[in-house]
Amino acid sequence: MPTTALALRGLTKRFGAKVAVGGVDLDVPSGACFGLVGPNGAGKTTTLSIASGLLRPDAGSVAVHGRDLWSDLVAAKQVLGIMPDGARLFDRLTGAQLVTYAGLLRGMDRRTVDARRDELLDVLGLARDAGTLVVDYSAGMVKKITLASALVHAPRVLLLDEPFEAVDPISAAVIRDILERFTAGGGTVVVSSHVMDLVERLCDHVAIIADGTVRAAGTLAQVRGPGTLEQRFVELVGGMPLRAELPWLLS
Repeated sequence: MPTTALALRGLTKRFGAKVAVGGVDLDVPSGACFGLVGPNGAGKTTTLSIASGLLRPDAGSVAVHGRDLWSDLVAAKQVLGIMPDGARLFDRLTGAQLVTYAGLLRGMDRRTVDARRDELLDVLGLARDAGTLVVDYSAGMVKKITLASALVHAPRVLLLDEPFEAVDPISAAVIRDILERFTAGGGTVVVSSHVMDLVERLCDHVAIIADGTVRAAGTLAQVRGPGTLEQRFVELVGGMPLRAELPWLLS
C-alpha cells in the first residue's frame, strides 16, 4: 500500500462570515499526481495555502509524510515545494536572483544552488531572461520562475496552485514532463485547477471541491465514473446557469 504524503483532517477556515473551507478531509498518496478541482471560489487556494503552511486554519490538522505541519513548521517545509497563485514575489530581483534566494533560504550550499538554478532556467526556457527583473516578466514567465523556485531544493511534495494559467502550450508541455518525471521518481504533486481536461491528462487522483467541502475524492477512474471528469464535476457541483439571451448583443 502506498504511504500518505499529505493528510488533511477537518480543515476549516473562515474569513468573517464567509466559510472558505468547511471541514476538508483528504489523503494524498506518495508518488501521486493529485488534482484539486473546483469552480472559482470553491476553496482550492485556501486549502492549498493551509496545506503549505502559508495560512493557519481555524481548526483541523495537516501532516506531511506523517509529520504534523504546525508542530514543526520549519522541518515540514523542508520537504515542501510551493507555487502559490497570485502571491507577492520579490520582483525587484532578477529571475536568477529569485531562484538563488529560494535555494539559499533552504540552507543549500551556493555551488549546488547555482548549478540547479541554471538547469531549471534552461529547461523552463528562462535562461535568456535570467538577468531580467521579475517585475518585467510576463504572467507566464512569473509562473515558470515561481515553479523553478519551488523545485530548486528538490522537495518531496509539490503544491501547485493553477500552475498552467497564462502558460503557453510549449511551456505547459515542458512543465507536464517535469511533473511526470518528478512523480515517477517518487515525488508527490498536488495541482489545483478548474480545467478538467488538463487534470484528466495529468493526474491519477482527483478531488472535486465546491463551497469549501469535498464532494468526491479518489483515483481519477473512481471519481469520474463512466463519463468524463467534466460531466461528473457538473453533476456534483451544479449545472449550467439559465441561458441569458442578451438581445442587445445581437446585430
